Amino acid sequence: MPRSQKNDNFIDKTFTVVADILISVLPTSNREKQAFTYYRDGMSAQAEGEYAEALQNYYQALKLEIDPYDRSYILYNIGLIHTSNGKHGRALEYYYQALKRNPSLPQALNNIAVIYHYRAEQATEKYQSEVAKILYNKAADYWNEAIRLTPTNYLEAQSWLKQRENV
Repeated sequence: MPRSQKNDNFIDKTFTVVADILISVLPTSNREKQAFTYYRDGMSAQAEGEYAEALQNYYQALKLEIDPYDRSYILYNIGLIHTSNGKHGRALEYYYQALKRNPSLPQALNNIAVIYHYRAEQATEKYQSEVAKILYNKAADYWNEAIRLTPTNYLEAQSWLKQRENV
């Protein structure tokens, strides 16, 4: 049974109905419609913490979706799941793939920066100051780009970058 038929949440059901109506009236191929259905079901599963199911749906959507922009969001969401599962190296791979298809995806830039910052803090705890410095610089580069694209977002990152300048 498709996830869209399992949703108990009113908002999810409403979104599913509206999405199904839009998909049925838009001039898209069956392949594109299938890709969207898998993507939508992946988002629903991800929102409920059903990461294995979400990944299955996202991988199916990737097999069908050909538009680079749409693929970037699928790849980004796969990266989110790997981040949530503590698989930061794998998450970075998917965020980079997403950016390759959509360089203006500030969420991916932010998440890459967060991972580099986390790794820098780990290196600091291990007294690896040179490694930490490199990782902090990478985090700063990615945050600067995310902020350039969306200047009103990532306020904590903006604060961190300002503190860093003053040190």
